[in-house]
Amino acid sequence: MKIEHLGIAVKDLGLSNDLFEKLLGKAPYKEEVVESEGVKTSFFEVGESKIELVGSEKNDSAIEKYLEKNREGIHHIAFGVDNIEEEIERLKNQGFTFINETPKLGADNKRIVFLHPKTTNGVLVELCEDVK
Repeated sequence: MKIEHLGIAVKDLGLSNDLFEKLLGKAPYKEEVVESEGVKTSFFEVGESKIELVGSEKNDSAIEKYLEKNREGIHHIAFGVDNIEEEIERLKNQGFTFINETPKLGADNKRIVFLHPKTTNGVLVELCEDVK
């Protein structure tokens, strides 16, 4: 398991892209819309990890609801795993609960699940596996 990326919730993806391009000295390597989640994303490589900027594409998306209650900022931490099903079972056996136990297609060609923050000290944790 490794830190795959940090997800940052943003209100304006264009302005945030400009800010991170200036900060990191490079453009995002990927931008995409994830229809199933109602979000648009940009990914920046930072060493062996990444930063994902996440903005709302739909008024009722989870990110839109998050931004209505919270400020822009770190939204989740994502861990890359080799076998997502094995990690789900291992973590369930340790007492963790999930927002979704069935992996779904996420951004950046990943299969993803989210652990419920009630079992991770309030931190939204994502597990992601490269689509093979």
